[in-house]
Amino acid sequence: MNTTFKALAATAKGAKLQPFEFDPGPLRDEQVEMQVEFCGICHSDLSMLDNEWKQTRYPFVPGHEVAGKIVAVGDHVKGLKVGQRVGLGWYSESCMACPQCLSGNHNLCPTAEQTIVNRHGGFANRVRCHWAWAVPLPDALDSAKCGPLFCGGITVFNPILQCGVQPTDRVGVIGIGGLGHLALQFLSKWGCEVTAFTSSEAKRGEALKMGAHRVVNSRDEAQLQKIAGSLNFILCTANVALPWEAILGSLAPKGRLHIVGAVLEPIPVAAFSLIVGQKGISGSPLGSPATTAKMLEFCTRHGIAPITETFPMSRANEALDHLRAGQARYRIVLQNDLH
Repeated sequence: MNTTFKALAATAKGAKLQPFEFDPGPLRDEQVEMQVEFCGICHSDLSMLDNEWKQTRYPFVPGHEVAGKIVAVGDHVKGLKVGQRVGLGWYSESCMACPQCLSGNHNLCPTAEQTIVNRHGGFANRVRCHWAWAVPLPDALDSAKCGPLFCGGITVFNPILQCGVQPTDRVGVIGIGGLGHLALQFLSKWGCEVTAFTSSEAKRGEALKMGAHRVVNSRDEAQLQKIAGSLNFILCTANVALPWEAILGSLAPKGRLHIVGAVLEPIPVAAFSLIVGQKGISGSPLGSPATTAKMLEFCTRHGIAPITETFPMSRANEALDHLRAGQARYRIVLQNDLH
């Protein structure tokens, strides 16, 4: 088998992606090799490209929202076969032996391998991962739409389970973008009454179509005051500073603000904002393989899919500029044309 992978890589911080070839070495016993058919673009790809998190190594191959087919399996791979459609997200391997892995929380494994951290990601013709993280795609789901579910989708679906969100809850979603537009769909189909928080008036109508029951301007404290004390759960997908005290004020007693957006600035919160009303703030990464499979089943049952724009992978730089300019509606997917 030809072991040279063709990819797109940046050689320095913020550099344009260029054609790049590399030899991944022998396929390990518990790995699968995927032919990349589609790969979504996430804001995390931009953060890594620009080394915002101080952990990028160059040359850097982005891409952690992969949908494709298995083309090779290691000798100890379980439950998967060549030709099967699978997806791969932020994590590509976990130790399978720590308390977190053994309890089904593989996404919390302290030594979990991340698909675009210290290894090459899915802006390539092939990518590899541990078999447990190659999650089978249901027949009813379109491969062209599946990639974003493996990062944006699972990031917002996982907290619904982890935080015990109930169908009777009144919930809010802050930030109607690549993550938030999926959160609206999930929570409305979950049965919740959903409030969308956005600073973009242009997104009001779209948010309502995606399942929101009402829309509130996230930077208008007068609008926030009108919903004070009404929400049981707020999911923050934004990565910018917000009027946190006013947002906490919109929570009902025992309400929770849950963070999944990578807000780089500290969140200033007065202790009494939490003590009075017994409120909480929490966060979570992506979900486990089992939770990801459950999300895919939920998407199949309710007809949930990301709203996407498609570019050829050879035009990835143009697609990244489109995302950087804030013009993506709502998730960009690259169709592989690297040969």
